[in-house]
Amino acid sequence: MFDVKNIKRYYRLGLRKIRTFLLSDKCRECLVFLFFVLISFCFWMLQTLDDSYQTEFRVPVRLKNVPKEVVLTSDFPDDVRIRVEDRGTVLLNYMLGRTFFPISFDFNDYKEEGTHVRIPSAELTKKVAAQLNVSTKVLSIRPDTLDFIYTQAKAKKVPVRLSGTIQAGRQYYISRISFSPDSVMAYAPQEILDTLKVAYTEKLYWENISDTVKKRVSMCKMKGVKFIPSYNDLSIYVDMYSEKTVEVPVMGINFPAGKVLRTFPSKVQVTFQVGLRHFKDVSSDDFFIGVTYEDVLKAKEDKLPLVVKGAPDFVSHVRVNPSSVDYLIEQQAVE
Repeated sequence: MFDVKNIKRYYRLGLRKIRTFLLSDKCRECLVFLFFVLISFCFWMLQTLDDSYQTEFRVPVRLKNVPKEVVLTSDFPDDVRIRVEDRGTVLLNYMLGRTFFPISFDFNDYKEEGTHVRIPSAELTKKVAAQLNVSTKVLSIRPDTLDFIYTQAKAKKVPVRLSGTIQAGRQYYISRISFSPDSVMAYAPQEILDTLKVAYTEKLYWENISDTVKKRVSMCKMKGVKFIPSYNDLSIYVDMYSEKTVEVPVMGINFPAGKVLRTFPSKVQVTFQVGLRHFKDVSSDDFFIGVTYEDVLKAKEDKLPLVVKGAPDFVSHVRVNPSSVDYLIEQQAVE
């Protein structure tokens, strides 16, 4: 183990070795070599940076003095990308020591141009060049033209609609879709509001849904329109299919006075798929199977084909058994 005296002794010994190395001829030669390497590197850097290069910068953009009653209904960019060309030393100065100030545009300078304002590339280039050296060449600006759309508190309430495709899984179906809120305020110039009927959500593509889905979705962006709120709480309710069978009588329609339709059998079985939510509610009274007198006259066989002419909207895959029946026309006395 080392005690305090041993630590001091090894410390002094290490310092002596370092001093001896620094004062040696080898160390002197190494330092001279490194010095000339550094000088060569500096000359190489100066020669390299004297060449022309291209690079890209971001310059902030601001729109100022927007009145409180004005609502911007399109996105105004936070910055523009400029591609410039100059000597390497100048570009290095931009990268390391120079900060670009925001390019400001005064709203009052463009309020006479209507609700859709376009700032030309020439004006944008002029403001960008004002912050650059005279030797710096502006190659391109993206976007090359700035524009914004605004309205002075003109708004319209429009209903929300789903955009996209939603499919339930096997043996399931979409029983209900709800939006919260069910409508949003749309701010836009009057010519856009006149043609705007609904506000769509962002496009959704969901498959094999087997349970209730609740999700916050964004509203689909439209140029020149600002929706408030810009999102919607979407709820998709899913129910499971079940099969049910009821007996429904066959009815005659539009028969002349004194003529009555008799079918054999007089009632047929109607089998259908229905969600568990409506399983107990649906009955034979919700279905109607009718045969018109014209159908009887057109019949070319001894049997009448049956068609379900009335059924609830929430049932599917409706089947009739038997699909055709025997019949006769009974003549009755007319009082």
